[in-house]
Amino acid sequence: MENRRPRPPARRSPRRPLAAALLAAAVALVPACSAESTTADAAGDKVLAALPKAVPEALAPFYGQRPAWRTCEGVGKEEFECARLKAPLDYDNPTAGTLDLALSRKKATGPGSRLGSLLVNPGGPGGSAIGYLQSYAALGYPAPVRARYDMVAVDPRGVADSEPVTCLDGPAMDAHTATDTTPDSPAEQQALVSAFQKYGKGCQADAGKTLGHVSTVESARDLDLARSALGDEKLTYVGASYGTFLGATYAGLYPHRVGRLVLDGAMDPTLDARRLNLEQTAGFDTAFTAFAKDCVRRKDCPLGTGDPRSAGRNLTAFFDRLDADPLPAGQGRALTESLATMGVVAALYDEAGWPQLRTALTSAVKDRDGDALLALSDLYYERDADGGYQNLMSANAAVNCLDLPPAFATPEEVEAALPEFRKASPVFGEGFAWASLNCAQWPAPATSGPHRIEANGAAPIVVVGTTRDPATPYRWARGLASQLDSATLLTYDGDGHTAFGRGSDCIDTAINTYLLEGTPPDHGTRC
Repeated sequence: MENRRPRPPARRSPRRPLAAALLAAAVALVPACSAESTTADAAGDKVLAALPKAVPEALAPFYGQRPAWRTCEGVGKEEFECARLKAPLDYDNPTAGTLDLALSRKKATGPGSRLGSLLVNPGGPGGSAIGYLQSYAALGYPAPVRARYDMVAVDPRGVADSEPVTCLDGPAMDAHTATDTTPDSPAEQQALVSAFQKYGKGCQADAGKTLGHVSTVESARDLDLARSALGDEKLTYVGASYGTFLGATYAGLYPHRVGRLVLDGAMDPTLDARRLNLEQTAGFDTAFTAFAKDCVRRKDCPLGTGDPRSAGRNLTAFFDRLDADPLPAGQGRALTESLATMGVVAALYDEAGWPQLRTALTSAVKDRDGDALLALSDLYYERDADGGYQNLMSANAAVNCLDLPPAFATPEEVEAALPEFRKASPVFGEGFAWASLNCAQWPAPATSGPHRIEANGAAPIVVVGTTRDPATPYRWARGLASQLDSATLLTYDGDGHTAFGRGSDCIDTAINTYLLEGTPPDHGTRC
């Protein structure tokens, strides 16, 4: 399910568009680390172990690379430079083959002395860091930050321009995303299992041996190659949603190379896949409740007026009707229950999407027109008007299923967990529970399990949490901040996914000061 509030009186910065917000999240955010990279602490918990400070001789050729920058191709990209780096397919066996990593940057604009490179990652896993850089970060981050830093992005291995994993073609993806994720019979359960099996086989056929080497640990090691190629002694980085797990993993592996790290919409690596999915289910229920409270105060609310709880019941009833009778939509498509659910979920990432959600639900519920809600679902899945898909969802599954053992191994395990998921969210619980079965038959076995990340000796790291974040619940930020040796927790009291650059002068000032001056906010600062 990969990554906004009562605000203090302040000047508001421009909001990110909903599409940029959705880059920070995707279905089933469940990351982890390589089994070879953990040790046990005194309590027996696994802890991500730091790598040696010296670069191993076998990796020296990779660390000796310097990017051959060129102007990026494409309309509107004239200010950006692009390059490629080689990374070992397997860091434990550097001679076993290589991967090509895509980089892009926009040089510091000045005035002021250059502070180095600021790398960004929007989350997912599977979100294109380069797409995020070129469409938002290099243009929308605060001007003082862009003036002093080269803004840089590296698409993680398996993502976008870095040898992307693609599991299904467009028509097959259309069928997959429409699959019923609230099965009512053994036959429907088997159809869902078969859909997940087909998806995994498609990934394996496309990626081959690469499918076993797209873990978060390997992507964090790729970040260190990029840091070295850019000529920076330490990594300065802003990661959102899953990007916080990637950044925290980097800090755990290379605490001595941590510069200024902002981890916004943080994840807690100590949680297993089942717990992550359950708590994210509760997070989206919190977000829907906030939307419902706002909606029922309006005369045109398509889910009724007066009682937010009735809004939830009315939405569930609408989903049930779609399960039996999908709505017609444009281009010969249909709005199924699963697609409608993802359309609603998409708009809950950011309260700026609430008006669009009300409009889409009005069209679907009152006018039996599924187009607007289907368009929100397409935005979530990164489906274009021609029926093609970006590889966000393919990479999301590939990374998640490699990073952690599956939440559930069988339909029977899901059925046993349904009461707990329904309690976490009467609206979304059942569908989210069944969707958590997606890694059960994955062709590449998971390489790790839950673990702590301490990054002992690292420079100060800023962990940011939003109190009513649907995709990365606030307690995850508290959990990560409590593990990291040098973390300070910055809290945004509000709605939506992530906090930086979303309109809070309090949050933005704290982060800008840290990035520009190296001074983190006081631990426990609340905005």
